[in-house]
Amino acid sequence: MTKYLDKPIKLDTPKAVVIGGSLGGLFAAAALRAIGWDVEIFERSAAALDSRGGGIVLQGEVQQAMEFAKISTVLPLGVRSRERLYYDRLGNILSQNHMPQTQTSWNTLYNTLIAGFPEKNYRRGAELIGIHQDEHGVVATFADGSSAQADLLIGADGGGSTVRSLVLPNSGPSYAGYVAWRGLVDEGRFPEFATTSIYENFVFQHDPESMMLEYMVPGFDGSVEPGKRRYNWLWYLKASAGAELEAVLTDRNGKRRSHSIPPGMLAPEQESWIRRMGEERLNPIFRELMQSTDEIFVQAIQDLQVPKMVFGRVLLVGDAASIPRPHTAGSTAKAAASAITLARQLSNYADLGQALLHWEAQQLSEAARVGQWGVNMGNRIMGITNNFSREN
Repeated sequence: MTKYLDKPIKLDTPKAVVIGGSLGGLFAAAALRAIGWDVEIFERSAAALDSRGGGIVLQGEVQQAMEFAKISTVLPLGVRSRERLYYDRLGNILSQNHMPQTQTSWNTLYNTLIAGFPEKNYRRGAELIGIHQDEHGVVATFADGSSAQADLLIGADGGGSTVRSLVLPNSGPSYAGYVAWRGLVDEGRFPEFATTSIYENFVFQHDPESMMLEYMVPGFDGSVEPGKRRYNWLWYLKASAGAELEAVLTDRNGKRRSHSIPPGMLAPEQESWIRRMGEERLNPIFRELMQSTDEIFVQAIQDLQVPKMVFGRVLLVGDAASIPRPHTAGSTAKAAASAITLARQLSNYADLGQALLHWEAQQLSEAARVGQWGVNMGNRIMGITNNFSREN
């Protein structure tokens, strides 16, 4: 325990500052508000985040977090799929299993969570530059000269976390050896002749060292009404660290992005390459899906597992602490479950320090388990070896 928490600390009017206003930060903020904490969120981006992200498999932990925080939803959060289908490159069905599940989208969850959070407590354009803590609390300072004081600071600012860089210098994600090319297609735009096989199904094409998958998600406005939803797809392909990855992550303006290129910013040569690969390697339905996609985006697959999550009055949550491979469908569920667990620990323990230590032990164990599971699964799917290169 740090020197600031070596004596029992009881809070009469607890307050938390959350750094990062995406899903992880919103889940944490909602859970703490549900147990009576005063919470402020500080998001680095000056613009609203509601246009970012793609599809997400809806896990039970997300729904439990919504219920815990008493967040009501007007529409269902996701689209139900029925069958899980595997196709070969020619379009033949290799296997089919009845496996119902629900898929949602990043913007559906974001819009639902932020609608339940006080606007006055969500500050955009706040770039964190420093943290100071003592026996009285923790203070976050921002690039514009402002500051915020609280009893607890939660770093929920993603894989490129500034909070993590301050408490664990020189730590960060490692590249897994492959990327996910992604796209979304409005249901009404997809040709009717091509919908038969993929409509409300979870569909795969798995080839050596690559895998593409597709499932339906709510529309941009959260609609789950037939005709107003979207087809979400991902295609995992290898890209060597170095020149290949640098090219993938350099956007159309020549800026090298940290780990992803958002919709509309893909470099023309990269877009030409992935569309050419689609024509050559995808089954007819998936080719049509890619052709119907206006804006392809891409993200590098990363691994991260921090050795500690609690640093006195500062803690790391979500992708700031651990990044599971997307094959686990666990990133959003992890953030939701972590938020509930934190709130319960803070409610069950009169002492802040003890509550955080118990929370950290459980979180580190679960993150290690899910992380290793994801690495094993991803490497098996992609046939990871020491040496590989992308087709030119």
